[in-house]
Amino acid sequence: MTWLEMLAVFAAGIAAGGINTIVGSGTLITFPVLLAFGLPPVTANVSNTIGLVPGSISGVIGYRRELAGQRARLLQLGTASLLGGITGAVLLLTLPADAFKAIVPVLIIAALILVVVQPRLARWVKRRRDGDTGPAPEHGGPILLAAVYATGIYGGYFGAAQGVLLIGLLGVFVHEDMQRLNGVKNVLALIVNAVSAVIFIAVAEVDWIAVALIAVGSIIGGQLGATVGRRMSPTVLRAVIVVVGTIAVIRLLTS
Repeated sequence: MTWLEMLAVFAAGIAAGGINTIVGSGTLITFPVLLAFGLPPVTANVSNTIGLVPGSISGVIGYRRELAGQRARLLQLGTASLLGGITGAVLLLTLPADAFKAIVPVLIIAALILVVVQPRLARWVKRRRDGDTGPAPEHGGPILLAAVYATGIYGGYFGAAQGVLLIGLLGVFVHEDMQRLNGVKNVLALIVNAVSAVIFIAVAEVDWIAVALIAVGSIIGGQLGATVGRRMSPTVLRAVIVVVGTIAVIRLLTS
């Protein structure tokens, strides 16, 4: 990569780290940038996943106050995320590369739709919770565990907008403050990314320059997302994600 390309990857890492902490769609920023600079889709996905792990850690640290008192919940849901992440990473490495290239445009489009409908999803979750007076399982119950496992499979395989899926599921099944659930979402996404990264490092082809640039950028972005990001316009963030994701889909379909 040229210096300008490395600067662009670094900037994308900052943006992705912040967006992952706030919304959970940072891959739709970094993945298209890596594709634009000539990385094969699977290598780009693997390198992106590894690079975003430090940013995920940064985001979790930024939300440490909201995580207080949620140890049991994190153990239950974290186990489901761990198993799902392993399953998804194994699928990525065992399915042919052509299959990934064919599936990813569909996954990106689905992720973009999730990003666009996220405000409506949040309003629906709020209405449901305000009108639900019956008892609910403290940690969401078996349906949430299964759904978190399925989300982990998706996250291990590709991961864009897994945070949007997680916060929607948590909001529906767990009666808890949404900022505290956002902290849980960050931990679950970290678990999926971390276990996938360990597997990828062991057996996959990795572009370590891209990993380093995204890692440093995402650490900065994770802290910005946890501190300043709550005051940023969600509409602007979603617009950027949709534009970049659409470019990625076009590039994949025409390459």
